[in-house]
Amino acid sequence: MKRLFSAVPPMLMLMFMLMVADAAHAELPSATEATVRQALSSGKAAVIDLGARTCIPCKKMAPILESLAKEYRGRAGVLFIDVHEDKAAAGKFRVQMIPTQVFFDAQGKESKRHIGFMDRAEIIRELQALGVR
Repeated sequence: MKRLFSAVPPMLMLMFMLMVADAAHAELPSATEATVRQALSSGKAAVIDLGARTCIPCKKMAPILESLAKEYRGRAGVLFIDVHEDKAAAGKFRVQMIPTQVFFDAQGKESKRHIGFMDRAEIIRELQALGVR
């Protein structure tokens, strides 16, 4: 095994490791006010996760949210807002602790709020309760 790694130039190995690490930490971009407005007026249910990229439970939720955003594309909105970058959003959505997930029905009305880590199954259950299939 040692011989295998010694045959790879160090710079090439470093570049490979950085690419793999970056792919493993892919995350949703922080939604803008316009993106939020569009999602809430789309006629589809939505969930907005308000957190921060530096918060441990938020980091754990990032891959879950990213996969749900892809899975539910066109059927429901799955958004993330980094409240450290967008302090106005924290006030607008009355965030007291992060992460906070706010669920909206198809009319854009808040239907549920959850504070803390929320696993994939719980998020799916809430979206289904809002009629998302």
